[in-house]
Amino acid sequence: MTVYSGPVFEMAVNQFGVIADHLAIPADERDRLLMPKRAIVVSCPIHRDDGTIAVYEGYRVQHHLTLGPTKGGTRFASSVDLGEVAALAIWMSWKCALVGLPYGGAKGGIAVDPAAISKRELEALSRRYMQEMIPFVGPHTDVMAPDMGTNEQVMAWFMDTYSMYQGRTVTEIVTGKPVASGGTLGRREATGRGVAHLAKRVLKELAIDLNGATAVIQGFGNVGSYAALELHRFGLKIIAVSDHTGALYNKAGLDIPALMRHTAEHGSIKGFSSEMQYDPADIFTTACDVLVPAAMERAIDGPMAEKLQCRVLAEGANGPTTPEADLVLEKRQDEIFLIPDILCNSGGVVVSYFEWVQDLQQLFWEEEEVMRREYQILDRAFDQMVMRAKLDRIPHRTAAMAIGVEKVRAAKNTRGLFP
Repeated sequence: MTVYSGPVFEMAVNQFGVIADHLAIPADERDRLLMPKRAIVVSCPIHRDDGTIAVYEGYRVQHHLTLGPTKGGTRFASSVDLGEVAALAIWMSWKCALVGLPYGGAKGGIAVDPAAISKRELEALSRRYMQEMIPFVGPHTDVMAPDMGTNEQVMAWFMDTYSMYQGRTVTEIVTGKPVASGGTLGRREATGRGVAHLAKRVLKELAIDLNGATAVIQGFGNVGSYAALELHRFGLKIIAVSDHTGALYNKAGLDIPALMRHTAEHGSIKGFSSEMQYDPADIFTTACDVLVPAAMERAIDGPMAEKLQCRVLAEGANGPTTPEADLVLEKRQDEIFLIPDILCNSGGVVVSYFEWVQDLQQLFWEEEEVMRREYQILDRAFDQMVMRAKLDRIPHRTAAMAIGVEKVRAAKNTRGLFP
């Protein structure tokens, strides 16, 4: 019996089971590795603009603190529930271990549609959520970051709320802040840049010319848009993109800088072009060299995996591919090179780590230094994943997760069980 449930949590459990079997982890060790250390559920009451009181449910799950503080985003979305948050925290643990960060995984969220509340209500809800979390978070306990439905402004409200209760400015309590409030250069672009960097590396290894290569982006939020911009800068043609309002297609390549300006002004790709409108249902099956799923979990199921026509699948989102789809992709390894999510989108947490370090030291780096260090870490983790996959003759996802799980397991075994 467990308080966690739902398809996303079941997917995380399923994936861990595959890794645990591969690593021959004894049955009595598995729950200690998998089950979160702590889950917090809070009520967040706020005054609405019309004078009424509304209560929203907030969550925070801290998977493990064996290697250091927990680290993870906070999402504001109608779909948020405890099981989803727990799954994302578990994945974050393996991700941080894979790329060598001194963190355990965490995740948080509020079940709310941020588009349905005003900016004043959003600020009140953000501050109340952090206020409720203060007993359970801290720069050396749990460090928050942005996720779906939150942004730099929300992180600034989080930081200010925590700081007011401490009586001093504590910039290191969150990452993904505005640069003016202790954030780091390159954090906003970090996840998308990392996706594009790894995709470019795979294309070169596959001897595919970047100039003239094509890409399709599902999800044009922070991750998808900056991945598209970087791939566009590398010379690829971004022939199709989609978001929650629709999709666009242009065989000659979309004007990504113009599209980003449009979304910054209007909040979505809607209205950018009537001639380029495209059926969102076709976005995954569009023939391309690089496909970037950068939206929600479980977007690619088994039947959809059969229909993919990409050469590289670069997972910008967390958990975009179901376990059933993984079985299909395993059979198609010679056709599709998978860059799994725990590596592909880890640039965000890598640069969040840099931000935390800079805040603790009060010594800030130039953006070129941030990018150089990010790519160095991603390349090292990529090499380890590919080597492990070849050595053990296993899929890339299994290899990447095995590396992460092994590191967490080794740390837990070394420290022992207290008391």
